Amino acid sequence: MGIPSYERRCAEIINQTELLVASLDDADLGIQVPSAPDWTLNQLLRHVGHAHRWADSMLRDRLPEIDFSRNGAQLLDSYVGESPSVLIPWLREGAASLSEVLREVDPDEMIAPLGGFPGPRVWSRRMTHETVIHRWDVANALGLPYALDPELAQDTLREWTGLALPYAFQRWPEETAPLAGSGTVHLHATDVEAEFVIDLTGPAPVVEEGHAKADVALRGPVVDLVLAVYRRRSVEGLEVFGNADLLSLVLERVRF
Repeated sequence: MGIPSYERRCAEIINQTELLVASLDDADLGIQVPSAPDWTLNQLLRHVGHAHRWADSMLRDRLPEIDFSRNGAQLLDSYVGESPSVLIPWLREGAASLSEVLREVDPDEMIAPLGGFPGPRVWSRRMTHETVIHRWDVANALGLPYALDPELAQDTLREWTGLALPYAFQRWPEETAPLAGSGTVHLHATDVEAEFVIDLTGPAPVVEEGHAKADVALRGPVVDLVLAVYRRRSVEGLEVFGNADLLSLVLERVRF
């Protein structure tokens, strides 16, 4: 299964936002979000919208580096008692604007680059999967079913191995220190062709796609693997082979 194109990611920012807001018409936005217990549903939705606007702002202003001071996605205390009729159009507007600017710029231009990669490509992917994961948070909080296209889920899992994992080592070195030299982990999707081997035997993770024997393997449907590595579900019901303690340590220490 191939990697989604840049054009598809630009479209998915809108599509995933539409799927998110489809569940909000009669929702109580004051409920706590079980997977983000410090936030209400109201605050989670503002988090998503502000993340979209942050990327949009940096790309429109063609910043040569990321400006974290523009990111309002964590400043959420003031959002209380808002209604879906206010948030739904606001979320749609932000997603549409971000998708628009992504289509206007050169995908390979070094605007707001992340990890040495061109910002437009990175942010098209990052904001797609930011919305994918938080759409699950919303569905789970409201007790609604959740579905995700397998190709998109595979790309979400790939982004976790290629971005979330190394970012955790850089951002929270004390938390991830016990993982250095710990072993190897194999993530194996059973319903699509998606396998990743994570080598933690050195000071920083090295990831390769494909099948290889590892100290521990986690097998299951790709959406369940995504939810497990993003700590939205336990590994109960998935297949674990080998050193389960190593897997637990990785899932405990790597956050994004």
